[in-house]
Amino acid sequence: MTQLALVIDLNVCVGCHACVTSCKEWNTSGSAGPLCDERPYGADPTGTFFNRVQTFEIGQFPNSETLHFPKSCLHCEDPPCVPVCPTGASYKRKEDGIVLVDYDKCIGCKYCTWACPYGAREFDEKEKVMKKCTLCVDRIYDMSLPENDRKPSCVKACPTSARLFGDVHDPESVVSRAIRENAGYALMPEWGTSPANHYLPRRKTNLKIHNDELERADNPRKVDGLLPKRGKNESSMDDVSAW
Repeated sequence: MTQLALVIDLNVCVGCHACVTSCKEWNTSGSAGPLCDERPYGADPTGTFFNRVQTFEIGQFPNSETLHFPKSCLHCEDPPCVPVCPTGASYKRKEDGIVLVDYDKCIGCKYCTWACPYGAREFDEKEKVMKKCTLCVDRIYDMSLPENDRKPSCVKACPTSARLFGDVHDPESVVSRAIRENAGYALMPEWGTSPANHYLPRRKTNLKIHNDELERADNPRKVDGLLPKRGKNESSMDDVSAW
């Protein structure tokens, strides 16, 4: 069985939010849209986003670092949002494993939001229905697009290639290889939902810096003593420029 998913490399994500804006742009004008924003500049703004980037500070100064953590629907293999839906609006496709919402059936009861342990569901305040990441299902199967463009918009927009897309059940796919070779992991596996999306952990690079590399080879202080000195009674450039 095919299971399409995203693999996100936390080692190279720079938190630029290109995935957020490209997702919003594509989906608000596609089959999932519109993705409305209510009071975007008010005291209590709300908005519908399929993808969000959370930023955390890790450690304590001076040994601290910044972690950018993109998060969207994980398209679980055993999604808890599906069985709780009273109308069957939330469903998981057999052919590719994508979890979707049928807006015509959704009554906005928010049961799926309460069931999802990842907070990946979005309630559209204007249309009063639940919305979520679709893996750009209207894009990845669009045969009018070049094959290289049949990827989720967030994957295409990422400037550091931190986002990969493919079938995690295919051991030879780019996502399966990335998970296998870089110790990829699923988010909160203890919930038993078997998230299809995976993350690649931060990987520290150990640098060996020699003492002679701590000082510039062209350090101007080295040649400062070799420069000609003006005489005690000679005018300086400052004296000349002040004329």
